[in-house]
This record gives sequence, C-alpha cells and structure tokens, in this order.
Amino acid sequence: MTTLLIITHIIVCFFLIGIVLLQHGKGADVGATFGGSNQSLFGTEGPLPLLNKITTLAAVVFMGTSVSLAYISMNKSTSSVMTDLPVAVEQEAAPLSTEQVTIPMPEKQAEGEATAPAEENVQ
Repeated sequence: MTTLLIITHIIVCFFLIGIVLLQHGKGADVGATFGGSNQSLFGTEGPLPLLNKITTLAAVVFMGTSVSLAYISMNKSTSSVMTDLPVAVEQEAAPLSTEQVTIPMPEKQAEGEATAPAEENVQ
C-alpha cells in the first residue's frame, strides 16, 4: 500500500510541475495583443479554465498523498536507531571537596600606581 502511494505521489509531483509550467503568466495577454497567436482552438478564454481545473485536481491529489504518507510514516516506526548503541555504565560522582579556596582579586590601578592584589576567601 505504501509503495503504491509513493509511486502515485511521485507521478502527481511531476504532473503538477508540468501542468504549472504549461500555464501562461498574467502578463502574457499583453504580449498576445501585439501579434500573438490566435487561441481559437480552446475558445475565447483559451485553455485557462481547463488547465485551472486540472491544476486544482492535481494539487488536491498531491496534498492528499502528502498527508497520507506523513501519517503512515509517523505510525509505522516502532524501532529506534539507538538500540544498536552499547549501554553506558553510570559512574558514581566524586564527592565535592569542602576545602576553602582562595581566589585572588584583580589588580586595580589608580592613576598609574599598581596596588597589591587583595585576596578573598570563598567557600
């Protein structure tokens, strides 16, 4: 079922691209005024209504296959790629030391004079 849906989706993708490329832009009517070809084969409006209906149908089928494939892929997978990895052994954390640490304060220079660093006790 999934293979048939994927094949239908790909065919509709290419068909939709082709049908959109066959349509002319909105500014193409101005070019036809100055010696463009006659479109009497499709009537006075040209192929516009037919191509619009075909494009709409292809877009609806494309959206339907896209949503169906997304739903199937979401519910299909029951395994994980992480199952092949070895399980890491957790190690006990070393206890924090309770020793007093002395951190020197940065030197402050006032008008070119160097001062001795002050030390602060941090616990």
